[in-house]
Amino acid sequence: MAEIRIENLRHSYMANPRGEDDYALKRLSLTWQDGGAYALLGPSGCGKTTLLNLISGLLTPTVGTISFNGRDVSRASPEERNIAQVFQFPVIYDTMTVYDNLAFPLRNRGVPEPDIKSRVGEIAEMLELTKTLSKRASGLTADGKQKISLGRGLVRSDVNVIMFDEPLTVIDPHLKWQLRSKLKELHLKTKRTMIYVTHDQTEALTFADQVVVMNLGEVVQSGTPVELFEKPQHTFVGHFIGSPGMNVLPCEVRGGQALYGGQAVATGNAPAASGKGRVELGVRPEFVSVAASGIPADVVRVSDAGRYRIVEARSHGHTIKLLLKEGDRVPEGKTFLAFDPSHTQVYEDGWMAGSRR
Repeated sequence: MAEIRIENLRHSYMANPRGEDDYALKRLSLTWQDGGAYALLGPSGCGKTTLLNLISGLLTPTVGTISFNGRDVSRASPEERNIAQVFQFPVIYDTMTVYDNLAFPLRNRGVPEPDIKSRVGEIAEMLELTKTLSKRASGLTADGKQKISLGRGLVRSDVNVIMFDEPLTVIDPHLKWQLRSKLKELHLKTKRTMIYVTHDQTEALTFADQVVVMNLGEVVQSGTPVELFEKPQHTFVGHFIGSPGMNVLPCEVRGGQALYGGQAVATGNAPAASGKGRVELGVRPEFVSVAASGIPADVVRVSDAGRYRIVEARSHGHTIKLLLKEGDRVPEGKTFLAFDPSHTQVYEDGWMAGSRR
């Protein structure tokens, strides 16, 4: 297992990058603790897989360093880094049995057969593959084959980090939850450093202790699932995480007070705002409520989402969404809305006012 430290990392697929736009991965620095569960979350093309391949050694960084336990591995081969990678599509040997697939990495390293038998049996039990050990891998379902890919990483005791590149893409929806739960359970049992790449917020937030949100080659925010939800440092994080996403409304800041539609709105950080650039107010639907007075709005749509209803209201030409629990009275027509001040923030050019960038 390893602590992974990334310092001033940049990467370009061009031979001679000149401008910022030539870099697929902008400058970033991160530290991941030994034994942690981490996720890289963001839309397609944001740089997640590039960063994963730099950590694994499939790519060499243009600028910056990558260290495992204090040792610079920036130009070391994947073999020298002792990593295991589980790809989007299961990589297995169809003609081999499940047992031989799991034993393959150990046999390559000259591990004695009795030790292989013991280790394969242990991992097969963890992954619920024991009953299929004597069967050919070609006969397994997609989730069973992906379990083999995972098992080949877990079976080795010398692995520094196990990395997953969108491993549930080809898994049927009803099996995704089961396999995701199994991954979390395995992390708790093995305490291996694990990095999980995905564009699916549910996968990232349920698996990882720390989530790195990326966009356009940059790290927008790194934090716990609770931090990302309650204190998004950028409006992109507010939009990307949560269903529905954060309400983002144009506002003004005067004398340390946020104003929406000319009306004062209490926030957690308006005094830190400069009032320059694009100034917006951000509040999640979970922290908007119907009130006797406040921001005037017209209810235009109500959607039933099972445990709650999503109410869409129009105010000063903008849509504001809020959630009502099952059984709560649904307002009709004209109403007033209130924002929870502790969860309402001012953003300047996308960034939370007063936050470090």
